Amino acid sequence: MTNALTTPLLAGALAVAALPAWAQSVTWDLANEYPPNSVHAQSADTFIDALKEVSDGDVVVTAHHGAALGYKSIDQYDAVGDGALDLASSFATPWSGIDPVFILSSIPFLVATPEEERQLYEIAKPYYEAVLADDNQVLLFATPWPPSGLWGNKPLDSMEALDGVKLRTYDANGTITFGNTAATPVQLSWADTVPQLSTGAIDAVLTSADGGAAAQLWEQQSHFTEVNYAMPLQFVHVNRDVYEALSDEQKAWVTEAAATAEDFGWGLLEDRVAQNYAEMEGHGMTVVTGVDPAYLATLKEAAQSALEEWKDKMGDDADSILAAFEELRAE
Repeated sequence: MTNALTTPLLAGALAVAALPAWAQSVTWDLANEYPPNSVHAQSADTFIDALKEVSDGDVVVTAHHGAALGYKSIDQYDAVGDGALDLASSFATPWSGIDPVFILSSIPFLVATPEEERQLYEIAKPYYEAVLADDNQVLLFATPWPPSGLWGNKPLDSMEALDGVKLRTYDANGTITFGNTAATPVQLSWADTVPQLSTGAIDAVLTSADGGAAAQLWEQQSHFTEVNYAMPLQFVHVNRDVYEALSDEQKAWVTEAAATAEDFGWGLLEDRVAQNYAEMEGHGMTVVTGVDPAYLATLKEAAQSALEEWKDKMGDDADSILAAFEELRAE
């Protein structure tokens, strides 16, 4: 008598269950603090689409944008390292308390162009990878934010205009820099920025045109002043145990998709700023460009102590990174 449990259907199910992990399809969840229409949500989505295509659906990632899983970028570092999240797209500069290398990309006025920002990233990439590896993570790729500027209800185009303004900053560099002006810097994560703005706890916001446009800051701000402050990095990072559970072929697919997304993110910058400005002006905002070079020079001077503090914390590695960067810039 044939045992009913040995049906072909059950036998097939048992065979699938017995397959090694590398032979089975993979599903991951990706957390991202920023809105789904932001540049970094789009870069993450590009990675997800490319990975699904190259793996023929064998590796599937579900994105959770807009802090839908309840994590801010500062939280995502430990969450990925501990395995609470498979992977995340995280604004890196709030991680400066973990290691000072993460605040490098937001040192004000250190780079002048996207090309320089990418040069600096490639030089610093081994340092980023080493810190993440120590905390059970793998860096998949990084992409820059468009240049940070000043959102406010008036042009913030002079030192006098900053007087008394409660300005959101996103990291210690911004707090140091604007602390050396007549503004009052308030360091906030992105998820806390719009609520604080709506209650009047802050008057203005240091962020990119893209970040502000994605959150529709024109509902509460009337002006954006272009100062090309910095182009900080966003990292997509994965738990090392999750990554190492992949087969070599699956890892190759992840690498290929990450390269596609990284090139997409870096390629967005020039056109993205123009698109943001057009959208902002379409919503009645005034975009202030061509500000007085003397004002920018004064802001750069105010930022000098942020650079010196970073160099003190990084030690000899800071000299190595900056020397390599200056050498590339001189070519």
